[in-house]
Amino acid sequence: MLTNNISYKSLPRLFLSLSLLSILSLSLFFFFFFVSNPTHQISQNTPHYNSINVYVADLPRSYNYDLLNLYWTSSSPDSRIPSDPDHTQIHHLPHRKYPPYPENPLIKQYSAEYWLLGDLETQENSRPNSFANRVFNEDDADVVFVPFFATLSAEMELAKEKSLFRKKTPDNEDYKRQREVVDLVKNSRAWKRLGGRDHVFVLTDPVAMWHVRADIAPAILLVVDFGGWFRLDSKSKSLLLTPNGNSSEMVLIQHTQVSLLKDVIVPYTHLLPRLELKHNQKRRNLLYFKGAKHRHRGGLVREKLWDLLVNESRVIMEEGFPNATGREQSITGMRSSEFCLHPAGDTPTSCRLFDAIQSLCIPVIVSDNIELPFEGITDYSEFSVFVAVSDALIPSWLVAHLRSFSRVQRDKFRRKMAEVQPMFVYDNGHADGMGPIHLDGAVNQIWRKIHQKLPVIKESIARDKRKPQGVSNPLRCHCT
Repeated sequence: MLTNNISYKSLPRLFLSLSLLSILSLSLFFFFFFVSNPTHQISQNTPHYNSINVYVADLPRSYNYDLLNLYWTSSSPDSRIPSDPDHTQIHHLPHRKYPPYPENPLIKQYSAEYWLLGDLETQENSRPNSFANRVFNEDDADVVFVPFFATLSAEMELAKEKSLFRKKTPDNEDYKRQREVVDLVKNSRAWKRLGGRDHVFVLTDPVAMWHVRADIAPAILLVVDFGGWFRLDSKSKSLLLTPNGNSSEMVLIQHTQVSLLKDVIVPYTHLLPRLELKHNQKRRNLLYFKGAKHRHRGGLVREKLWDLLVNESRVIMEEGFPNATGREQSITGMRSSEFCLHPAGDTPTSCRLFDAIQSLCIPVIVSDNIELPFEGITDYSEFSVFVAVSDALIPSWLVAHLRSFSRVQRDKFRRKMAEVQPMFVYDNGHADGMGPIHLDGAVNQIWRKIHQKLPVIKESIARDKRKPQGVSNPLRCHCT
């Protein structure tokens, strides 16, 4: 009986010993297996929820950084502005691997292309905050970034010969670059694999890639708004019956190249310095606007608003140019005003909105239809006033509406604005664009928005793959 009891009581210890021995054996097996077979380790390029894998398309530097070097070696000032800060005197900057982006405000406002590529070009150990994980095999990529400074290319041509810009001629250097980039990209294996739907083009200037937009329409396009894409085409008209039975001409607008389902609205680069909330002072003016009175197309409402507001008390309406003097006037005007007017110009948005945010001047957005960056991440109604065009054009209505906001409401708007200021900042503080980016800055917000688009894009690709041969999908508007 005693022997049996001892054997019985020893069973748990024996079972525990065997279990520990088995676990140790398995651990040693897997350790030596993975060390001797590195191909079985988890790839460092495996997609993560908190990052997006980005492959940079193989383009010559002549389409990005060497294009910047070409800009800086030019001795011709931009005739479109009274004073070109980049060419005030004849000087030639030395050729640099990573030259600075122009200070010319007509170009600087579109500098997203520079900061996005700068983030990807930065050494990996200096990118701790980036949401983008650069990969060097296209098969590991979620998206393919096309490193073409399309805005810089367009603006260089516009500054040189505005009348030549829209012509497809050998003298139009921008057109030649557009065609060369499209040919290089579309002939690549990466493009052919998915028809370009995973490619990313930065088109912040409304006229960037003007001549080849149909070619790159399947791609993910980073734009400041859709105003430059939904322009009225006077050559495309049809008849529309009005309610009284008469016929009138209606201009057809093709909404097949851009869509909020696949494309990303990005902010302009602000031109005015940031005002921190602790430095905010009493604002003596109710409403401020500085810019051109006369614009085209959707900007015609600006001229009507100007005439309605110019003589109102505590309202400042100034004509101005984006030069050094105009910049100082804008800083003073925005920082001394409760509200900053934001009517449409040639396109629905402008850098004026982001200058207002950095100046803690509450934006008054007069628009019936506008696309804004990072919606879903931030709520503009928490720090902006939105006004329908029809209301704004009622005499005295807008001023009365703005005066109805209490001090408490205005302060609440301003506190929220101070919170969101960083998300509209591209600049990382390095003149060459290299180095760590801000965790919640504009570059990371753009990568996050692209990442949000991927499920819809991948679903669209899957539908195309199972489509019977010879069958085409109808063109549909997916604008919202």
